[in-house]
Amino acid sequence: MSLLDLIEAVGEGPMAAILGLVTGAVFGVAAQRSAFCLRAATVEFARGELGGRVAVWLLAFSTAVVWVQAAEALELFRPSEARMMAVPGSWSGAIIGGLMFGAGMVLARGCSGRLLVLAATGNLRSVISGLIFAVVAQMSLQGWLAPLRDGLARLWVTPGGRNVDLRALMGLPESSGLALGLVAAAVALVLAQRNRIGLRTLVFASGVGFAVALGYALTFWLAQVSFEPVSITSATFTGPSARTLMFFLEPLPELGFDVGLVPGVFLGAFAAAASAGELKLQGFEGAGSMRRAMIGAALMGFGGMLAGGCAIGAGVTGGSIFVATAWAALTCMWIGAVATDFLVDQERGSRIAA
Repeated sequence: MSLLDLIEAVGEGPMAAILGLVTGAVFGVAAQRSAFCLRAATVEFARGELGGRVAVWLLAFSTAVVWVQAAEALELFRPSEARMMAVPGSWSGAIIGGLMFGAGMVLARGCSGRLLVLAATGNLRSVISGLIFAVVAQMSLQGWLAPLRDGLARLWVTPGGRNVDLRALMGLPESSGLALGLVAAAVALVLAQRNRIGLRTLVFASGVGFAVALGYALTFWLAQVSFEPVSITSATFTGPSARTLMFFLEPLPELGFDVGLVPGVFLGAFAAAASAGELKLQGFEGAGSMRRAMIGAALMGFGGMLAGGCAIGAGVTGGSIFVATAWAALTCMWIGAVATDFLVDQERGSRIAA
């Protein structure tokens, strides 16, 4: 049976969900085994270190750029048709939402993608935080918080009804994307060598980047053979978390890539943790820890929806195709996370030491 026959047999929606499941599983395995986490990288950076966490994040990001640009060169994907590039972008949303998301992921001790991976290993703190994140994201998309999100997003939008390619904005050729990815990957490998990171971790870190390119290539392929419009997208967790939540609450839910992605990440991370003997139930350390995580998850839910994506969706998936507002959101996530670590954790540590 060919893939086209399979689409006709199961339907386009279920097929999109299967592709999301595959993409999510690859991402989940790679992220769990490499301990990929933007929050950990920003905290390490905030404390004056360029250690293993920064190296892993930079390698995942840079290989996502390389894999995606290579997929474009091989005509497996066209970034101009990606959902994030084809819709209007919001500079104000990227800035405000990025700062909120960065602060939230430090308070919650993990970005939305990392919380999902940790939840699969038995971390109950991440389960609760992830549910709050999904609920607030849905409220920001279609609920009580939607008017506030829409108002903030409309303060400063990109012209022409589309997002902006950062390379075009800076007057750079399209080939500069692949060159930048290769340079960043080289820097990541130097940092990895200095911090004595093993080859296995590096392979799985690059697997995170591969999962992003895989999602783009698969949804692009489906869009070419489908009779109905298909969004060309890849790994992101703000919108998909909200839609997955509603899938189990609506009377007539629809299958799609996003609905397959979240369970795929969970299953992939669970399998990876189980094979390594790393499944372990963990809870909150106390009432203060719980309050902090809940506030952080809420900030990420609203901030991620306002910014147009989470640390993975905007920071890696959007960044790999050089969506200008995604790069702005990623920059603001770093700023928000560094400032929050300094003001909350480092200052608190200094007071305790004193």
